[in-house]
Amino acid sequence: MEWFAKRLGISVLLVWIVASIVFLAIHLVPGDPAELLLSQGGAAPDPAIVEDLRDQLGLNRPVLEQYLHSMANLLRGDLGNSLMDGAPIAGEIATRLPRTLELIGAAALISVLIGVSTGTLAAVAAGGPFDRVASALAGLGLSVPVFVIGTLAILGFAQTLRWVPAGGFVAFSQDPVQHLIMLAMPAGTIAVGLSSTLFRVTRSAVLEVTMRDHVRTARSKGLSFRRILTRHILRNALIPVVTVLALNLGTLLGGTVLVEYVFNWPGLSGLLVDAVNARDYPAVVGVVLVISILFVTLNFVVDMLYAVLDPRVRHG
Repeated sequence: MEWFAKRLGISVLLVWIVASIVFLAIHLVPGDPAELLLSQGGAAPDPAIVEDLRDQLGLNRPVLEQYLHSMANLLRGDLGNSLMDGAPIAGEIATRLPRTLELIGAAALISVLIGVSTGTLAAVAAGGPFDRVASALAGLGLSVPVFVIGTLAILGFAQTLRWVPAGGFVAFSQDPVQHLIMLAMPAGTIAVGLSSTLFRVTRSAVLEVTMRDHVRTARSKGLSFRRILTRHILRNALIPVVTVLALNLGTLLGGTVLVEYVFNWPGLSGLLVDAVNARDYPAVVGVVLVISILFVTLNFVVDMLYAVLDPRVRHG
């Protein structure tokens, strides 16, 4: 329980640090945010209008007061309102965030099923035909950029074979089957690189664990290979796999921009791009902060998985 409370406290501290950095970044960036927002057309804005916007954004108040006000709003879950339409940013994020998480979750599921299973089989049959072919395909999957994979997927499956639509979004509640069909290509595109990474990590980890003394002892006792693989090899080999998966999922939280753009998937990344293009400053801060909080939360979950996979972590 003490270990859990310690990790939880560290996660909360990290969230506070991230929130503080995001706030300080506002004041470190050269230029007046209000003036930048009003200068999208290229012409110099009216100073009176700039001053009104500064007052509206609270930029005229002392920095410490702005910081305390921002932290208080964060504790209440208030991310402010969009400068474009005045709508609450939290509401827009709440609408788009599940779509991005669904995309990443589907990609992660596909990657784990393919990467871990093929990596294990390749390690068991190391040096064989399956190992050589799978390793070559994994290397190819790591070398091709995600936007190229997405473009080829649209060209092959949507335009040539016409199996799936080229892109778009349909709510699951409206048409579950069509929703999953439209989810398949963007999730599969992300899964190509991630499954290749998991394949290589799993293969290396299984080969390394196989050579350990406790595995050799289990073999000498006459235990079946299937039991040794599931109870002694995979349990230890999954620890680095979980690490790599968590790091890549954190990266995907901020790296789905291209995929969502190519497939016209209305997720959180699309909101961030639109906010940057429109100079919607509060929306940019809100999205970045939410992504950061999710990353910290993901690391906390990984710590919990470590404790389950390796009880020594709790006593370290």
